[in-house]
Amino acid sequence: MCILGLLHSNSVEEIKIDGQFNIPKSYYENSNVLELKDVKAHGTIKRIDSDNDNIKLECSGKMKITDSISLEEVWYPFSFKIDDNLKEIYTKGGETLDIFELLWENIVLEVPLSYSEVKDLSKYKGNGWSLKEESDDENRENNPFGEILKDFGKE
Repeated sequence: MCILGLLHSNSVEEIKIDGQFNIPKSYYENSNVLELKDVKAHGTIKRIDSDNDNIKLECSGKMKITDSISLEEVWYPFSFKIDDNLKEIYTKGGETLDIFELLWENIVLEVPLSYSEVKDLSKYKGNGWSLKEESDDENRENNPFGEILKDFGKE
């Protein structure tokens, strides 16, 4: 938790945020994130005027997610920046800011829809099927939507 009362009482001009955070599992237990590790954030919260505070924050860390091809658990690095007015983030008159909530709202935007560390697709095959590279010419020739795609974009 970050005490905003110090800013509002003009005791300090800015609040520094610098540290490593352990995001509680309750934040990501119903998401595609299996684990969060090394979540670091540093930045400042500054008073702009009597109604506005600004937060500038840089965050990085690692999230454990499921590989889209191998279905193995893999670590995915993330980083983002926040430069925003806090008026929209916390309620008017509030003296605290849930930093975990703020970080999680931005971390969830970094979760990839599809991510794989698999380099060799040849070992992923079965009876009558196999994975192919998108750039494989054979895939283009055997594409059942080939005729439709040829006309796509023409007018």
